[in-house]
Amino acid sequence: KKSEKRLKPFQEYMNSSSSSSPSSTSKFLDLGSAIGQKEVKKILVLFLGLAASCLLLYKTAYPLPQELHVNNLTSPRPLLDHPSSSSPQTRSKSISFREVLENASTENRTVIVTTLNQAWAEPNSLFDLFLESFRIGQGTQKLLQHVVVVCLDPKAFDRCSQLHPNCYYLETSGTDFSGEKLFATPDYLKMMWRRIELLTQVLEMGFNFIFTDADIMWLRDPFPRLYPDGDFQMACDRFFGDPYDSDNWVNGGFTYVKSNHRSIEFYKFWYKSRLDYPELHDQDVFNKIKHEAIVSEIGIQMRFFDTVYFGGFCQTSRDINLVCTMHANCCIGLEKKLHDLNLVLDDWRKYLSLSEQVMNTTWSVPTKCL
Repeated sequence: KKSEKRLKPFQEYMNSSSSSSPSSTSKFLDLGSAIGQKEVKKILVLFLGLAASCLLLYKTAYPLPQELHVNNLTSPRPLLDHPSSSSPQTRSKSISFREVLENASTENRTVIVTTLNQAWAEPNSLFDLFLESFRIGQGTQKLLQHVVVVCLDPKAFDRCSQLHPNCYYLETSGTDFSGEKLFATPDYLKMMWRRIELLTQVLEMGFNFIFTDADIMWLRDPFPRLYPDGDFQMACDRFFGDPYDSDNWVNGGFTYVKSNHRSIEFYKFWYKSRLDYPELHDQDVFNKIKHEAIVSEIGIQMRFFDTVYFGGFCQTSRDINLVCTMHANCCIGLEKKLHDLNLVLDDWRKYLSLSEQVMNTTWSVPTKCL
C-alpha cells in the first residue's frame, strides 16, 4: 500500500501530461530534436577542426626523427636492397660524424672504427671478409653494431651503405683515395695521416675507440684482452714479451685508445710530427717520437699487445684457442691479402667444427704473404 501511495503522484503527473494537447507535445519534441541535431553537428565540426589543428601543430613542433635503423647484423643479406639515388655527400651531411659515433657507441662511449676505400670495398674484397669474420667469430656478432666505417670515397660509401648501418663519407678535397694504395706511396701516406687526424677528432669528441684495419679478421671478442690501465694500446708485428716495452715492433693497424687529455695531446703531437718526417707514414713516425721527452711530459701510458692474442702474418698467433684477431700485415698487395685471409677464415671454420679444443694448431697462412 505504501508503494502504491508513492507511485500515485508520478502516475497523476503522467496522466496530466497525457491529457494535454497531443499536437503541442509533438511540436515541442520536433523542435527540441531539430535544435539538438544542429547543436550536435556544430559541436562535432568544432571538435574535428580543433583536433586537426592540434595534430598539425604537433607535427610541426615535433617532426619524426631521422634515425639509423640497425637490422639483423649477423645476416649476410645487405641491409639496404637499393642504395639511395642521392649523392654520398648529401647523405653523409644529413647525419653528422658525431651522430654516427653516438649511434654506434657502447654504454661507456667506445666505438670500433675502420676506414674503407673503393678497392677494399668491392664485392668479394676485404670488406666482405672483414664483416664475415664478425659473423662467424666467437662473441663478435654483437660487436658489429659498434663498428663505424669511415669511407674515403663515394663508391666505398655506396657499397658500405648496402651492407652496414654505420657508414660515414669523409670527403678529402683534392685527393682520390678510391684505388689501391701501395705501401709508402704518396697517396698511401696521405691516407694514413688523414686517419690520424680523424682519430684525434674522435678522442676530442669524448669517444674511446678501437681502430682496426679492414684486413684484420675478428675471430674472438678482444675487449677482455685489453689492458685496464693503459691510455694507448697498440698491436705488434713482433712482440718480445713485455707489454710495457715500446721497443716492440709496433703495428698501428689495431689500437685501443681512451679519450682523455693525455691521449688527445699525444695524437695532436703525433699528427704535427708528420711535418718533421714528410716521407714517413704514421707508424714509422710513431717509432721516431715515442722516446721523445714531450711524450713523457704528456704522461700517456702505453701498452703493447701480445701476438698470442693479436696475431698477424708477421708473427702468427701460436694458439688458436686464444687468438682474437689475425692481421694481414707484412703483406703488400690486395690479391695476396685476399688469398691468405680467405685461408684464415677457412682455418677458423674448421676449428669451430671440432668437438674439442686442439693444441699447437698450425695456421695455413701465410702462403702468398711471405
